[in-house]
Amino acid sequence: MSDVIPFSSHTAEAIATARQHSVGDLLRRTALRYPDKLAVVAGERRMSFAEFDAAVNRAAHALSARGLGKGDRLALLSHNSWQFAVLAFATAKLGVVLVPVNFMLGAEEIAYILTHSGASGIVTEDALAPTAAKALASAGLAGGVRGWIGLSGSATPAAGWEDVDDWIDGPGEAGEPGVAVGDDDPLRLMYTSGTESRPKGVMLSSRSLIGQYVSCTIDGGMSGDDVEVHSLPMYHCAQLDCFFSVDVYLGATSVILPGPDPATLLATIEREQVTKLFCPPTVWISLLRHPDFDRRDLSSLRKGYYGASPMPVEVLREMRQRLPEVALWNFYGQTEMAPLATILRPHEQLSYAGSAGRAALNVETRLVDDEDNPVPPGEVGEIVHRSPHAALGYYNDEAKTAAAFRGGWFHSGDLGVMTADGYLSVVDRKKDMIKTGGENVASREVEEALYLLEGVAEVAVFGIPHPHWIEAVTAVVVPKPGAGLSVERVHAHAREHLAGYKRPKYVVLVDALPKNPSGKILKRDLRAQHADLAADR
Repeated sequence: MSDVIPFSSHTAEAIATARQHSVGDLLRRTALRYPDKLAVVAGERRMSFAEFDAAVNRAAHALSARGLGKGDRLALLSHNSWQFAVLAFATAKLGVVLVPVNFMLGAEEIAYILTHSGASGIVTEDALAPTAAKALASAGLAGGVRGWIGLSGSATPAAGWEDVDDWIDGPGEAGEPGVAVGDDDPLRLMYTSGTESRPKGVMLSSRSLIGQYVSCTIDGGMSGDDVEVHSLPMYHCAQLDCFFSVDVYLGATSVILPGPDPATLLATIEREQVTKLFCPPTVWISLLRHPDFDRRDLSSLRKGYYGASPMPVEVLREMRQRLPEVALWNFYGQTEMAPLATILRPHEQLSYAGSAGRAALNVETRLVDDEDNPVPPGEVGEIVHRSPHAALGYYNDEAKTAAAFRGGWFHSGDLGVMTADGYLSVVDRKKDMIKTGGENVASREVEEALYLLEGVAEVAVFGIPHPHWIEAVTAVVVPKPGAGLSVERVHAHAREHLAGYKRPKYVVLVDALPKNPSGKILKRDLRAQHADLAADR
């Protein structure tokens, strides 16, 4: 229409309400379609979609009563739990921005996230409450909402914390909060290390997330008939948004475990007749190697997913032999893509082994050179995407947002090669990101921590192949003359300053680092020189 007839503000608001399609709306609609269907299983807790929706609404009203409203940030520091699942959707219904925090971080690292995000409150599990308290003190945050999730059998919250179960199971209002949440209102603030020493806050909206859910559903072969176990951390957008939230959208059943213990995972698959499972290659390998693998009835399993790194070809072959009825998908992406970008489908697993597949349904992917010109098939270029999946940008960081989205494409920082028919292989990381055991580790962050150790002249951190971790964090250190630096001292220093998964698995002392004429350290050479470290141990 060439002429747009303006509506009154009242009519425009009514139209916006009628058209609202936010992440919080997905649960309400699923509960209306399948009220009695099993939604969530977690320990002794079993909730239908109607019960899950009511629990979410009570939690949302409790948060609102404590002063949290649209646009406020709530940090969540916890292992997987049904309370985590409830809070993920309660915040979405309120328009409160959820800030999931990696539970492996130390107090100082958490304090930075609390400060940078401007969090108005934090929910923590009981075992992590001391770390959360230290982080709050370090951040200088004396007030705010403080919730407590009892996962370790503790009967009462620590001093200064409220029991989240009272928010959820109490006599509070179970009706819809009725908050207007727009397509591009931020709902998640996901912190990712990138290459800098400080993490970046990635802002995701309903448009980003729901567009990604659709791609996962169609290209990932997902349906409401699935029964899925969620054992990888839900603070990661992979488990939370490629899998759990999609299951809620579709009306599938979610079985939540606190972690990926192989024996528990295998027993759960048998007991709950699980049909669908996501694990990084390291966890799939641990399942295959566990003595219970051949003792448990895994015949219900039909769909398997992996990500974070390519699956070794020999492991793919073994999985095909030992789980012949399981179709496999490889998901590749970044937090900034909410996170899915490309998919390698079941029929492509062996013929394109090691590939990240092709662009997902709602994604356009290409490779560019340093001037952002497209590169031809077979040549290395930076992987860039266009998609509604893409984030709103980095919170409070105009410069990094402008750089990442220059030219109207999201620049992933990964380097890849693409075939003429669009199959992508990731060959290196422009950002020197190390992916170890399903976790992202920024080499520069580890380097800066090691530089704090007196006696370190130079250090280079990179990943090397590892049979279990896929990549192992490795540090090559040049000691200062006469410093008397030892490998043991470097390891001890790392234990004091870095989260466990960020600490170098291997430390090598050398006289000098290889460099190009401009003085840049040649990490590619270091990777090649030390590639066999893991094999020698």
